[in-house]
This record gives sequence, C-alpha cells and structure tokens, in this order.
Amino acid sequence: MRLDRGRLELAGQTLAILAVGVLAGILVWKLTHQPPPPRIGQRAPAFSLQRLNGAGTVSLASLRGKVVVLNFFASWCEPCKREAPELEQVWRDYRSQGVVVLGIDTNDASNDAQQFISAHGVTYPTVGGGGRLTGKYGIPGLPVTYVLNRKGRVIGGEILGPVSEQVHSQELYRYLHAALKS
Repeated sequence: MRLDRGRLELAGQTLAILAVGVLAGILVWKLTHQPPPPRIGQRAPAFSLQRLNGAGTVSLASLRGKVVVLNFFASWCEPCKREAPELEQVWRDYRSQGVVVLGIDTNDASNDAQQFISAHGVTYPTVGGGGRLTGKYGIPGLPVTYVLNRKGRVIGGEILGPVSEQVHSQELYRYLHAALKS
C-alpha cells in the first residue's frame, strides 16, 4: 500500500510538471506568434460589436465615409482613465468635421465598462466585446489607438499608450489631420 501511494504521488507530480510545461509552451507560442498590427494604408479589420452607451451594434463598415479614431481600452487600465478626457475633447471638437471616436472595451463585464463611461463623462460611441479583436489588431497592451481615413484605411500606425501624454497626443493630432486631408 505504501509503495502504491508513492507511485501515485510521483505520477501526480509528473502530471503537474507536464501541465506546467504545456502551459509555458502555449504562452511562449502566443507571445512569439502575436499577429502584426494593421499596416499603414491597410484597411482596418472589420467588426460589428454591441454598443455599451446605446442600443444596437456598431460595425466598422457603418462608419465608412467618416474619419474614425479607434481606441482600445479597459475599465481597470489607469492610462485609459487618464486619456478618456482627451478622447472626449477630440470627439467634441471634430465630430462636426465627420470624425467619430469609437471606444472599444477589450475585456470587461458590460457593467464595469458602463461605469467607466459614466465616471469619465464619455459621450462618444463605445462598444464592448473588443477582446476578440485584440488578435486582429495585434494589441500588445492598453491603451492602443488607431486613426482611420474615410475609406477605412489606417493612417500613421498604432499609438501605443495614452493619447493624453504629449508625445502620443502629437501623434494623434498628426494622424487625425492627415486622415481629414486624405
């Protein structure tokens, strides 16, 4: 009986080590096989997601003809909280010129995302379920922002970090003005 128990413990330990090895392998594979973000001039990957601050869905195709600022965020993300007022200001200042700021919540429960929207005075359209887009858009972390021209093509590339920081703010406005001219 004592020998059987020892064998069982050894088998359990072996299985645990094997499971850790498999999980580590999956993690390494995911990190090394992260899809690249959409390239400059490339059409942004299509999507249709449920609105968080309104009824229905928003599809990228429905925004064709408008300049779109796509902002990937999450309610727990501190830099996302800091940039929300800047994005709100862009929305207020440029929507009359055909600019849409679209917030894309990546991994919250809808009530967490709705609390974020309310707490930060967000009035621009916001959708949930964006977690499934992180692969298509090559999102390495949050926040990430893209600017799309009226044809749905990426202008300037991805902005990695809060657009409330000066360097990222300059990128945002440079890409925004380029998209408005194209």
